[in-house]
Order: sequence, then C-alpha cells, then structure tokens
Amino acid sequence: MKPSIVVHGGAWDIPDDQVDAHIGGCTTAVHVGRDLLLRGSCALDAVEEAVASMEDDTIFDAGRGSVLNQCGQVEMDAIIMEGASLRSGAVAALRHIRNPVRVARRLMECTHFSMLAGDGALRFALANGFAECTEEDLLVGRELEDYREYLRTGVLRTREEFAGAPHDTVGACAIDRDGHLACATSTGGTRRKMAGRVGDSPIVGAGAYADDTLGAASSTGWGEKIMAVLLAKTAVDMLGGDPGVYAACEASIGILQKRVDGLGGVVMVDRTGLVGFHHNTPRMAYAFFEGPTSEERSGIRR
Repeated sequence: MKPSIVVHGGAWDIPDDQVDAHIGGCTTAVHVGRDLLLRGSCALDAVEEAVASMEDDTIFDAGRGSVLNQCGQVEMDAIIMEGASLRSGAVAALRHIRNPVRVARRLMECTHFSMLAGDGALRFALANGFAECTEEDLLVGRELEDYREYLRTGVLRTREEFAGAPHDTVGACAIDRDGHLACATSTGGTRRKMAGRVGDSPIVGAGAYADDTLGAASSTGWGEKIMAVLLAKTAVDMLGGDPGVYAACEASIGILQKRVDGLGGVVMVDRTGLVGFHHNTPRMAYAFFEGPTSEERSGIRR
C-alpha cells in the first residue's frame, strides 16, 4: 500500500489576504504527515501530528488561535479515530491545553472511555502530563477584537458564520502502508457560542469517521447541521457503493445541504489511498499527498 494523507483548514469564505496563510498551514501539515507515513509510521501518528501542527498555527480556529465563547473563554473540541477496530478518543469543551488532539489520542489509548468533557477532560490531561496554559496563550488579536464587538452589540451568528466569518476547524485523514486508516479533527468551535457548546468535531460519525473496509473522513462547517446528518460517516458509507471518493464527498455535502440547509466541507481517503474533498461554502483550504498517484497539491478550493 502506498500511503496517502489529506487535510483541511476550514470551510468558509476565506478572505483573499488570508489565502496564503491557509495554504501554507495546510501544506506544512501534509508534509508532516506525509514524511511520517513514508518513514513507516502508522496513520494514527500521521493524522495526530498533522492536526497538531495546525493547532499550533494561529491562522486556524484550533488550539492556539481558537475563538472565544460568550464568556470570553476558549473551549476546544477534538477527536481521533482509527479504522481497524473503530476505536476513538475525543475531548469536548477542553480549556487550557495547547493540543487537544493529543489529549484525545491519550484517552483512546490509555482508557476504556471514548470522550471526556469540560473539567473532566482538563483533569485527565493534567494527570497525564499535559502542560496547562493560560487563556492568553491560546488567544490571538482577531479573537479579542471580535469578542469586544460581541460585548458591544450582543449579536450572535449562525449561518453567516460559515458564509463569511472565520471558521477554521482543522482535520486530517490518512492511510498507511499497511492499509490502516485514521482521521482526526480539532476546533475552537464557533465564534460567540454559548459556554459549554459542543459541535460536530468530537462526535464519532459527525466530525470524523474511519473504517478500514471503506475509508476515513473529516468534516468542517456548521456543526449543528453536520451532526444532524452524521456527515463524516455518511461520506464514508457512500464508498460502499463504489461511486469514487470525489463522488462520495459531493453526495454527502448534497445531503447536508438538501436535508438540513447546512454549510460545510468534507475531506476523505478511501481504502485504496485515493483522496477527495467537497464543500458548499465559498471556499475551503486543503492539501493532500495521494500515494497511488504520487500527486501532491494544496490550495483554496472555490
């Protein structure tokens, strides 16, 4: 098996002046994952490290650079899943940790539990050697400006969030040389969300799904709508009809739009190592290395 990896950096109307930064962040993430896969590392390692690199990149709404909720707090969600045994680990509304995806993997590999939330997720992280950081360590200037605007106006955003305002959830899907699949997704959620709000990203089948018999997918977009149609699993299940990976991505986004008027995007790797992606937002940032074709590409898809 020739390994492959695909990543996304969010589906929304990415401004022209942020295009290069989004492409650069996605390209770096793919290179991190690709190099691990070509050295023989497993797909789980590749997606964890790819997503962690995007959590560290302040252009994205994940890890450092995450948005603020209505209480002025950063609450982050993340998931990781492997396709051989369908194991997963997830954290929701996690605070004060730089790389939520790493906590999610530790939970998956060291416990019998699949998800922890809030204070419980933080206590688990600290008990397992993760360093606590301050709110300021995770903040960038654009999020403080938006929070001050919210305090002034009290205006919430829902659908407009994904058509115009930033929503840079990150994700990765990979297949390794042994044919095992994995995926991971991480986010700071939506701007001006209620405290404690959890979106699609840490939910199995919604924000991410991996099954060695079919493929792996990672979602991004309007979380409440993505959860309603279990976008990631819907996309993966469509591979069972052998429509091709791009067709499966397109059909799943069609369901998101037609059934619940949702906005978002999905990236996917199938069990042969072919990659695909689709979205119905103005733009989506992506990058991939497709082993079977030896193709590598990154960009902002319109």
